[in-house]
Amino acid sequence: MGTRLRTLRTGGGEFVWKAEIRHVAGSGDCHRCVRLRVWGAGKNGRALQADLLSKSFGTPWGACVTDNAHPLPSDVLAVIERGLAAGREPDARGGTFLLTERDHAPDWELPDFLVTDRLQDPEAPDPTARVLRVFERERGGGQEA
Repeated sequence: MGTRLRTLRTGGGEFVWKAEIRHVAGSGDCHRCVRLRVWGAGKNGRALQADLLSKSFGTPWGACVTDNAHPLPSDVLAVIERGLAAGREPDARGGTFLLTERDHAPDWELPDFLVTDRLQDPEAPDPTARVLRVFERERGGGQEA
């Protein structure tokens, strides 16, 4: 089965994107990770790439088995906007512009995803610990309201 390319049209132009489902191991579970790649200048354009760690947590069968998180067009748009804010030039040719956990995760996340470096760097922060922190933060925030 081939990779499906999708198109996103915004006021800023037209972007082609794909999302590849992968998995990363954490200390307590396996987690769904989606490698998002976006192009704004055709097939020879510089790709924008973000590895998105699903925030899903707490299923009895494990996240790799039951997680069906997938980026929505609103997530893709948010990644494009973050890339532009970080200096990505959509019309540049060749190579890849990475949105990394190290540079972008401390002050930015998507509704259902965190940026992770674990697919590229096995020594990157533990995905289980990161997802658990978000789960506890959101659960705690819900009790306070």
